[in-house]
Amino acid sequence: QIHIWARKEAIKNGYLDYALNITGQIFSFLEDILNVSYPLPKTDLVALPDFGAGGMENWGLMIFQEASLMNLPSNEFTSRKAMIALIVSHELGHQACDFEIFLFFQFKWFGNLVTMNWWNDLWLNEGLASYFEYLGATFVEPKLSLDKIFYAHVVQPVLREDSEIARSLSESEDKIKGSFSLMSLFDNITYSKGASITWMLSGFLTEKLFIRALTSYLKEFSFSNANQDDLWTHIQMVIDAQDEVQLPAPVKHIMDSWTCQNGFPVLTLNLTTGTVRQEQFFNKNSRKSTDSYNNTWIIPISWMRNGSSQPLTWLDKSSKMFPEMEVSESEYDWILLNVNLSGYYRVNYDELNLKRLARLLENDPKAIPAVNRFQLIDDVFALTDFGYVPIETALELTKYLAREDELFIWNMVLLNLIPESLESTLKNHEVYPLLKKYLLKRLLPIYHYYAGFIRQNVDALEDDYFAQVYLEKLMATACWLGLQDCLDLSSELFAKWRDNPEYKIPFLIRRTVCCYGVAVGSDKEWNFVWEMYNHTNSVEEDEDILLYAMSCAKESWLLHRYLQYGLSDSLFSSNCTSVIISHVVTKDIGHRIAWEFVTENWPLLSQGYGHELLHDVLKVMGRFVKTDVQIQELQVFYNATLEEDEREAITMLLESAKLENTERRKLLIKIANWLEKNVDN
Repeated sequence: QIHIWARKEAIKNGYLDYALNITGQIFSFLEDILNVSYPLPKTDLVALPDFGAGGMENWGLMIFQEASLMNLPSNEFTSRKAMIALIVSHELGHQACDFEIFLFFQFKWFGNLVTMNWWNDLWLNEGLASYFEYLGATFVEPKLSLDKIFYAHVVQPVLREDSEIARSLSESEDKIKGSFSLMSLFDNITYSKGASITWMLSGFLTEKLFIRALTSYLKEFSFSNANQDDLWTHIQMVIDAQDEVQLPAPVKHIMDSWTCQNGFPVLTLNLTTGTVRQEQFFNKNSRKSTDSYNNTWIIPISWMRNGSSQPLTWLDKSSKMFPEMEVSESEYDWILLNVNLSGYYRVNYDELNLKRLARLLENDPKAIPAVNRFQLIDDVFALTDFGYVPIETALELTKYLAREDELFIWNMVLLNLIPESLESTLKNHEVYPLLKKYLLKRLLPIYHYYAGFIRQNVDALEDDYFAQVYLEKLMATACWLGLQDCLDLSSELFAKWRDNPEYKIPFLIRRTVCCYGVAVGSDKEWNFVWEMYNHTNSVEEDEDILLYAMSCAKESWLLHRYLQYGLSDSLFSSNCTSVIISHVVTKDIGHRIAWEFVTENWPLLSQGYGHELLHDVLKVMGRFVKTDVQIQELQVFYNATLEEDEREAITMLLESAKLENTERRKLLIKIANWLEKNVDN
């Protein structure tokens, strides 16, 4: 029996119907795939208005934050349902192992039925549950693309993080019993790296053998404890009992190289000799770690040549020759590693292959699978950030973008080229007009495709998950680049709303439309948003959008007035003041206005927010620091307001920001020089 509990009005209005309907489906899916029955006679899902986590997988009584389970019956959009499905699936997965709804479901097997022996193997609960949450979510929402969503939401973000974190997936028991903070283990390394390693493991074993081993493991250790070696043993037993899949080493040796050492590898490929070399991928500003594995992994390499998939091969030492990977002189002879992102690593191609891949993208982008186009470009930008390749190499791979129709790829490119935190800085740099001309030329096809839906039939996008998640960034960038049609569209939709406050701006782009409706308008548009903020019973998400929109005004006096309003207890709740300041300070005309406001009103602000607000504002101000004189200007203020130890910390922050800004200016000059040569191509 499955019951769901929530506030009476939420149940009455049907807000929990979707979560209740998919729970049984996910249970059945997990029971069928794992061939292990859920042993309890009932499951209750409880939605609490206030709960510290997204969900918690108590056996038979899963608790969720209300917002994690609720879906308005009128909301047909896949993104909301997908989020609910992921959380439910995770927690159900725990009913076998043990922590959110999709996520909650997984833990019933991984965490509850079989629990890790000690916290050092927490990833056995959370990593496996996180892996199955995506399988479960795509089972109940088959319109979701498993490989795209898994790479965009799980693998890519944790690759960015893992290169900065000095800890392995599985620690020694002694380390956890000693100085290690237990709560710090509940991080993206445990959840997302654990899921990514599981994805890779399932890939080279084949899903059939992987599930067979998991079933054996779950049955053996039901109602007891296990460690990762127990899982490796059961996988080895399955491997030994068949002859289809041959591994280069025992399962424990392969998998310990991924779970017991920090970070992950980057493979460097020389196509002239067919040599593949591995090393730990690390930030140029950090030091290499030393551990018992000597930074060597046993790496499964899935690859293709000229569009044809090749047999899986392995790199089990620091460097190895693969004669089959030598290419001819033909420009149409190319190699692609890590096909369908089956491995947890980055790839650094030699110049010859990158040129051929760039040409291929321009002539026939679909010859490379979408997830590999994503990986190829993301890898090269990451390699640029960490000093492996010059920025020009990454930019060469963006020339083809006029033919790119995948929003999740566009989103990754835009986050690399125009990080939200740098929009106001870039707007005042000589690179902006060049970037505008270069990007708009490539952005127009996909922009017009989606703008057509927004104008004529936005409901047609209800099953387009990536449109719901990423269209906002595309539209915001088009408007930021000054595309007139984007500004006109924002004005049109804003005017509709202003004429009829009952009209709903499409949620996919509501933040952008409200912002640019105010930006291209006058005080009348600003005043309307202010009125809607004060007279609406809108949900918290809408209130955040309105607070943000009012910071988009292009007239200084409106921003001054907005900040002054923020001081009034009668106009805003106290927690809104810092939000208003943080929105205004990030705008290209707002950072000086916000800084002057903070310094002039510091005695009043410090009572309500203390030094935390000042730290946040100074971090943003740091983006504009170029000289020692500017640092001294900021120092004059905070020397009078902060204690000595805090002053030292802020000085270091600003000095660091100055160095970063110096490096960024050098980088932007390189980008500008490249754009000047390629802007008309």
